Formats: sequence, structure tokens, C-alpha cells
Amino acid sequence: MNFDYKNIVSDSLRNELSAIIANNVSQKIVPGVNYIPVTGKVIDVDDILHGVDATLDSWLTAGRYSQEMERELARYFGSRFSFLVNSGSSANLLAFYALTSPKLIDRAIRPGDEIITVAAGFPTTINPMIQFGCIPVFIDVDIPTYNIKADEIERAITSKTKAIMIAHALGNPFDLKTVMEIARKYNLWVIEDDCDSLGATYNGKKTGTFGDLATLSFYPAHHITMGEGGAVLVNNAKLKKITESFRDWGRDCWCAPGKDNTCGERFCQKLGELPEGYDHKYTYSHIGFNLKVTDTQAAIGLNQLRKADHFVKRRRENHAMLYQKMKSLEEHFILPEATPNADPSWFGFMLTVRPGSPISRNKLVNQLEDNKIGTRLFFGGNLLKQPAYSNINCRKMDDLANTDLIMNNSFWLGVWPGLKENHYDYIVEKINQLIK
Repeated sequence: MNFDYKNIVSDSLRNELSAIIANNVSQKIVPGVNYIPVTGKVIDVDDILHGVDATLDSWLTAGRYSQEMERELARYFGSRFSFLVNSGSSANLLAFYALTSPKLIDRAIRPGDEIITVAAGFPTTINPMIQFGCIPVFIDVDIPTYNIKADEIERAITSKTKAIMIAHALGNPFDLKTVMEIARKYNLWVIEDDCDSLGATYNGKKTGTFGDLATLSFYPAHHITMGEGGAVLVNNAKLKKITESFRDWGRDCWCAPGKDNTCGERFCQKLGELPEGYDHKYTYSHIGFNLKVTDTQAAIGLNQLRKADHFVKRRRENHAMLYQKMKSLEEHFILPEATPNADPSWFGFMLTVRPGSPISRNKLVNQLEDNKIGTRLFFGGNLLKQPAYSNINCRKMDDLANTDLIMNNSFWLGVWPGLKENHYDYIVEKINQLIK
């Protein structure tokens, strides 16, 4: 990469900017004095100066940094391609809608088709399928991995099943071997929601590279950040142009912003019922969106990506540290476990209050928050119990008992790289005090 902000601002201004930025990005969290956030971003002077450099270009929309970020992101994962979008939720929207393209003929997802998923998780994993008119088929999850019960998937498949779209729970990969074997057997699409699990591996291979498509989030809570932002990883080459089209207004043209006639056939094609020679730059093959990022976001994300492995390492260390400190409380809590053959890139440390324990999950998280310790529930719990989903057209396999247990008894603590051992000593001390 050719970034050198010294060529854009003077040394004196650069030093002044660096001092101002360093003062604003510094983080000091004193246990018992400051609130211990359950998630957080770790940014430095270089991250912000990358953003400054992109802003000084005055290009603002997707540009040179976006192109480089997409190349480096695909290289980091080992994916064929990547496309930046404005959020992880938009990434899920884009990945799903790419599979609805008429260009996929018989394999195109159509309204009324069924999609295998789970109800324990974040809503925007399932929203696109509902919004398009598909029928989500909900399978229960396992505790303590919190991932789909993969051995239940085959039983849920019907002639209407077209795809499997699920997330790696809190950075813990689901059983990719079983899922991919079933997908191949029944010719199903697979979308991995990798938003919470950047850097996780399964059998030594990064998650996000098994399915046809995968999604990432770069919200400040996630492993790397560009503020708002996300990406779709494309592992199936036939989906590249389709994904790009849906992201960029649905157009048939694949010119980069500010470029014209990349294909050399801008005014000599006949598409649809348009007149021959109609401007290819304004010819649309899909009913799409505009989900691009700004180059300022991409510049920050590119510098963050260089530190991704370090961030993943710190998350694993924090998770292991907290696990050891919580071992003495297994009488009351089910502790999280990695999926067999997986090396998670933990997003959080999940705790489930054991059925029969006198502890009230709700009371405990309220008391932890009162003691300046951040907590989170497992996103929407059982999404089918949420007001927005009370009347959706869906199927569910069995009674989703574990999903309900998570909704009622589970919460998670932070493992982000900004936390250290003194934070965990304070957290576990308070948990012990509150239980007693």
C-alpha cells in the first residue's frame, strides 16, 4: 500500500494532529471507577490518519482505499472476492438477495422457498429471507456451543428448501463439516454470517470461506471497525457479478464509481426491451440497492485489518482467562465450549444460569450493570417471541427448548482487546459477591 500522510500534510500539522488524536483515542478503564464496556473498539493514531488521508482526497465515496480494502480482505480470508457495504446488516441483505437473481435460473431463491436457520441470534440474519417472502425454518441450538444442532438439519429439508443461512454464534464456528455435507447432498446454497467471528477457523480454515457467500460487520463492537460498515465474501465465482450488481443499484454495468466504459461496449448492447445501444451504465439487471461505503471508512478499515490477527489473539486470551476464573462457579453457570475441530475468534463470553440454580439472570445482570460491569443478552433471544416476528410465516422444528433457555437464562461478558486481567478479577469478584 502506498499510503504516506507525510506527503499530504506538513510535519508540524501531522504532529499536531497526532497529538490531538492520541489524546482522544486513549482508553483508561479503572475497575469500579469506570464502566467496563462489554464491547469496544481499539483504534490508534494511524487508523484516524488513514481516514484523514482519504478525506483529503475529497473523493468521499468508494475509491482507492475501498478497492484496496476489498483486495486485502479477500486475501486475508482466502476468498475469491469481497465487496464492502455500509453495515453487517446490509451484508446479510446483499448476500441473500444475490441468491434471488434470475440469472441463477432454477437455483434462484423465490418467494415461498424455505431457508434453514435458527431463532437464537441477531435479527438481520433472518430479516432478508422474511422481507423477500421466504419461509424461515427454525432449528434449535446446542448448549454450550450455542450453534445450530447440525444433525437436525436434514430432517428439516423439504422440496422447497433452497439455502442454509446461519451465524457462527459469538465467534464460535458452527459444525461446518456437517452443514456443508448436507448442502452438497441437497444442492443448497450456504451463507455464513461471519459478523461475530472474523478470524475463527474450522479444521484450520477460516470461517467465511466454506459457504457460497459470507458476511462481515465492521461496527465498533466487532473484531475490526470502520465505524459503520461490513462486507460480503464471495467464494462462488458465478456470484461475483450478481453480488456487485445488487450492491450497486442493480445495474448491469460493473464500472467502478467515476469510471465509464470499462467493458468497451457501453453503447453497443441490446438488453431487455431497451433500444439498441442504450447506455450500459444505466441498464439494470436486478432490483438492487446502493450499499457502498465511503473511502474514509475503507481507509480506517484497511489499517484495522493489519491488526486483525492481534485482535483475534487478544480475544482468545481474554476468553481463556475468564474461563479459568469462572471455573469455580460451574455449580451455577454453564460455561461456553468451542465446537469440536474449531478455534473460535470469540465475540463474547456466554454464561447460562443452570436450571434449578437460585440465581436470577435478570437480577444478576442488573446488579452487574449497577457495579459498572457491562453485560449483553444473546441478541434477540428467541426471535419468534419478539413482537416483530409474532406473525411471520415460518416453520419450527420441535419446541426450540434450548433457544428458550438462552432467552431466559443466558447473558455474556466482554472479551474485546481493551480488557485486561484486572478487569476480569473485578468482574469475577463482583459475581461471587452478588451470588453470596
